[in-house]
Amino acid sequence: MKRNNLLQLVATLVLVLFAFGNAHAQKVADKELIGVWLMESMQWEGEKKTECGINYTQVKVYRANGEYACAEVVKQKNGTYVILPHEYGTYTMKNGIYTEMGREAYEGNFEWIDKTHFKGRWKKRHDVWKKSPNMPEKLVNCVVEKCKAYQTPGSDIQQLIGKYMFK
Repeated sequence: MKRNNLLQLVATLVLVLFAFGNAHAQKVADKELIGVWLMESMQWEGEKKTECGINYTQVKVYRANGEYACAEVVKQKNGTYVILPHEYGTYTMKNGIYTEMGREAYEGNFEWIDKTHFKGRWKKRHDVWKKSPNMPEKLVNCVVEKCKAYQTPGSDIQQLIGKYMFK
């Protein structure tokens, strides 16, 4: 009798631990990435965490066609905001593996927290991002268009830059 009770107790504990572990390691569908994300915080290794959304933030836009845009948004001293394009291009998200701009995926660069938060790492900076479900399309399009304009110039301009700006 005691042996059966012990086996039952061990089996119950295993089930509880399995359920508890799965509750924390929530599986989120890749399609949940589509949308607009705001940086909630960033922290360089060895430095204090920076909370975003007061005078500085970053925004990422992921569209279903693989389009990706990222910009910094800064509040100036006079109260106006400036959108500083960071990059525009493509992203992929397949089976939880995330890449952007054709760069290689690496461990820790992306991890779902839940359907509205993910954390990532870029070099020695750790970021937390929050989904923004109600950002107006006019604002989203403005960010994307600013990022698109921040692209590498065509070959004719490349040649002119090389000839007149560099030795």
